[in-house]
Amino acid sequence: MNSTQSSPVAFFIIQGLASLGEKKMVLFIIFLLAYTVILGGNIMIIYLVRTDPKLGSPMYFFLHNLSIVDMIYTTVTIPNMLSGFLTEVKTVSVPGCFLQMYCFIHMSVTGRALLTAMAYDRYVAICNPLRYAAVMTRPVCLLLIIGAWTFGAICTFPNTSMAVQRSYCGPNVVRHCWCDPSSVRLLVCGDTQVDSIVSLSFALIALLTTGVLILTSYILIGVKIAKMGAAERLKAFSTCAAHLTVVSISYSSASFVYISYRVRIIVSVLYSALTPFLNPMIYSLRNKELRVAIKRVVIEKKLPCFMNATHIHCSSHYIISYLFSHQI
Repeated sequence: MNSTQSSPVAFFIIQGLASLGEKKMVLFIIFLLAYTVILGGNIMIIYLVRTDPKLGSPMYFFLHNLSIVDMIYTTVTIPNMLSGFLTEVKTVSVPGCFLQMYCFIHMSVTGRALLTAMAYDRYVAICNPLRYAAVMTRPVCLLLIIGAWTFGAICTFPNTSMAVQRSYCGPNVVRHCWCDPSSVRLLVCGDTQVDSIVSLSFALIALLTTGVLILTSYILIGVKIAKMGAAERLKAFSTCAAHLTVVSISYSSASFVYISYRVRIIVSVLYSALTPFLNPMIYSLRNKELRVAIKRVVIEKKLPCFMNATHIHCSSHYIISYLFSHQI
């Protein structure tokens, strides 16, 4: 499948997980179900936050935006990966490849920036609760959201713009399940040392800036919690539990970028579905108000769901069809 040619390539071949053979169909079913659940869970959160007045706090506003990011992030990667499981040769146009690359990096960075904004929200709620309403106003929340998306664009543009300007004259096989920047960079005709430095620099800026801010927030929260009584401490911890769980999964997965290339591809594939898949579950199971809102929708709209004390299982396909029919 590798082809070396003197003229610029017209398309890229996505190698994906071609070596898995018959196991590809098993993965196809797993990722298709995961993608359906991701869409259903995140659309449900967006619908609830937009329609339920009791979910009007800044935390749910940030969660609403995180759900949008997760949906775009998975839509950029998983459908292409699914089509690759069904075809012998998966191709993508050169402009399509760069567009996918841009969206993939942008959503990844923006998601972590939103987690940083949510960490600040938790810090204000626990460390300065009396001034929470005065600090976390609607304009402030909008500025934090705009800042998160802008930060994602700033960290994405240099890497993508350099990739677009490079010459690709073969081979044209991307050894990944989508147009991953480092995989595409291997196909450049010429020296890519500067590209690698720029890419690594902005990746570190994105990870370290958000990571340090989140860590600082939780250190201050930890100091505050240490001074509380047992009951207050438990309540404060439950307030942060969902966010802290999501942050731990996100940043521990990102650390695998620096391990071997083949393992990194597998981790990237799992991470592309795992985090967006778990986010709605973690927040719905850890947050009482969200659980109550979901149960209220289930009862009022008679969705086909099974409920017990801690879990809510719904038909993701029905949820998607219902919510889009009601023009959310």
